[in-house]
Amino acid sequence: MRRIRRYRWSTAERRELWERWQQGQGQTEIGRALGRPTASVQNLLMRDGGIAPAARRRAARALTLAEREEISRGLAAGTTIRGIARLLRRAASTVSREVHRHGGFGGYRACEADRRAWDRARRPQACKLARHARLRSVVAAQLALQWSPQQISAWLERGYPGDETMRVSHETIYRSLFLQARGVLKKQLLSHLRTRRQMRRSRHATNTSGHILDAISIRERPAEADDRALPGHWEGDLLCGGKSSQIATLVERRSRFVMLVKLKSKDSAHVAECLSKQVLKLPAVLRRSITWDRGTELAAHKRFTIATDVKVYFCDPHSPWQRGSNENTNGLLRQYFPKGVELSQFSQQQLNQVAKRLNQRPRQTLGWNTPADTLHQTVASTG
Repeated sequence: MRRIRRYRWSTAERRELWERWQQGQGQTEIGRALGRPTASVQNLLMRDGGIAPAARRRAARALTLAEREEISRGLAAGTTIRGIARLLRRAASTVSREVHRHGGFGGYRACEADRRAWDRARRPQACKLARHARLRSVVAAQLALQWSPQQISAWLERGYPGDETMRVSHETIYRSLFLQARGVLKKQLLSHLRTRRQMRRSRHATNTSGHILDAISIRERPAEADDRALPGHWEGDLLCGGKSSQIATLVERRSRFVMLVKLKSKDSAHVAECLSKQVLKLPAVLRRSITWDRGTELAAHKRFTIATDVKVYFCDPHSPWQRGSNENTNGLLRQYFPKGVELSQFSQQQLNQVAKRLNQRPRQTLGWNTPADTLHQTVASTG
């Protein structure tokens, strides 16, 4: 039988995972940043319905570890309970309960007492929907009618003006749906939500249901780019390798001139930054537009456009032929970067050498001219 590997998450890793999720990063992006499989990230997120667990805090009046250390030292020195209480400025009954609850005079240990007290302090309270059956029934009925939680919350306030038990926030409804461990609302009701998603997404997420926020369609691209009349219109995508490595490829539509960009990750902000640095090295006449695949690695396209003044147009879903020059070039690049090869091992200088080789190879589509010569002639003629 195949052995399933279990991944243990440290407290720091869990904290970083939820911070990244709330910032709007995707599961694959988070997994790559933390060095974890995407499936492991998804399992942890699904367990809590995509809602970050509330951070646990000690009660203001709870005994601290330092106070428990003083109790332990006082007992070892033979100090009375009242004497220890005076030293801590605590009630004698508080110290007495603490000692008898955690081993007595001879077995009290500060660290063990503190750990047990922390574990025992877990007292989850039932949410309002769990405590009020009538409210729960009404909410479930309205969800079945495909009302949104926000609509239900507002309707309850107007429909039951004098009944405080018939009030519930839309956030509580969402939490009761996504946190199935609460056992309040049936999971089947999730299918009645407009998005039908299985867990809560951050409002800062740039990718919603597979769409890129404010993406400009290729259908709005200027005609000069379509007919390859002017230089400076590019096509781009990622070339992927082993161990989740990738490089960005840019191909100029008129000359088929190629540029390769080293990437450390597919993080959209990182991709936008690296592409911006590369594009800004070009003369202004070669900075008109970029047509990109539908991948969310360029979800931060607005940041790229602000930095370079180059508009980004996105292809239709599942339409790689709309950036055929780039697709063809990526095929040629496999001669240098076979599938499965880890691309992170190549420096930017090595990528530049590969691009130079391609740009100096004659191409049939260019009348056996090279992309480098064609680009130089085109730029010279446009002045």
